[in-house]
Amino acid sequence: MKHLLTCLLTALLPWVATAEPARPYVNDKKAPENRKDLDAIQQALTEVLASARNATVCIELGEGSGSGVIVSEDGLVLTAAHVASGVNKDLTVVLEDGRKLKAVSLGVVADKDAAMIRIIDKEKFPFVEIERHDTTRLGDWVFALGHSGGFDKERGSVVRLGRLVRTAENTIQSDCTLIGGDSGGPLFNLQGQLIGIHSRVGVWMGIDMHVPINVFLQNWDGLLKAEFIGEGPFVKKPEKGKGFLGLASEARKEGGLAVTKVGKDTPAEKADFRDGDVLLKLNGTELTTREQFQDLLKEMAEGDPLNFDVLRAGQPLTIKLKLGAR
Repeated sequence: MKHLLTCLLTALLPWVATAEPARPYVNDKKAPENRKDLDAIQQALTEVLASARNATVCIELGEGSGSGVIVSEDGLVLTAAHVASGVNKDLTVVLEDGRKLKAVSLGVVADKDAAMIRIIDKEKFPFVEIERHDTTRLGDWVFALGHSGGFDKERGSVVRLGRLVRTAENTIQSDCTLIGGDSGGPLFNLQGQLIGIHSRVGVWMGIDMHVPINVFLQNWDGLLKAEFIGEGPFVKKPEKGKGFLGLASEARKEGGLAVTKVGKDTPAEKADFRDGDVLLKLNGTELTTREQFQDLLKEMAEGDPLNFDVLRAGQPLTIKLKLGAR
């Protein structure tokens, strides 16, 4: 009998470890009816807020910023496609404690405003749990986080409490009040599980729109592989031939192409190309003429990675960069 009980408990352990947290009873009320109901909402939020804020990040975008949320220990971040702005983009992620880390955008779902980013720095990051069992219902209490108006270390990410007012296959809406800078930030249920990502926000809207987490789950493999999924309107696919390098070259009798000029503030200059460098190969293809080099670049788009084999003063080196926008 003892052996049988041990076997039963062992079989149940995986189920216990993955069991869904209890659904708050206040979700099934039209409105809070008394102090007890309000206390239940407050307690639920208080219990999960700190861990949710620790995983919520600011994503710097040149002159502006957006938000995102870490969903894995190794630094996967979910955000909006219009925040990531494309695939293979170099980004800066700001953690709740103010540290700035390098990141790169992976895949996007362009027609549903979903994107994935990976933090490049190697460490164990705080992360949130994804709601995978589709338990979210119309009228549920939710809370939104985001770096409203940009990162502020003293303030931290801003929390807004509200309810779901509309649910659909590819969109959910809440009455949480969001503004610029919140885009790409997380929407949680009261159990602290991620249920959506902020998409179309603004105080003028009154009701904000979020990408439901099932959109990310359905496209997870493609997002990890840095695929450009769908067609607009939230981000446009880069056009071939529109990439910009910023250097001039000419063929050499000895083989390869000699760099004759490097443009100021160009991807080539930022990658430390210099006059006199000799370009031998591009992404493994031997370079023979300037026209051939240009034909190779015409098949590439903004953000595409370039790997050059180069000779500098007779010494071999490798230079890596990404094409800019023309």
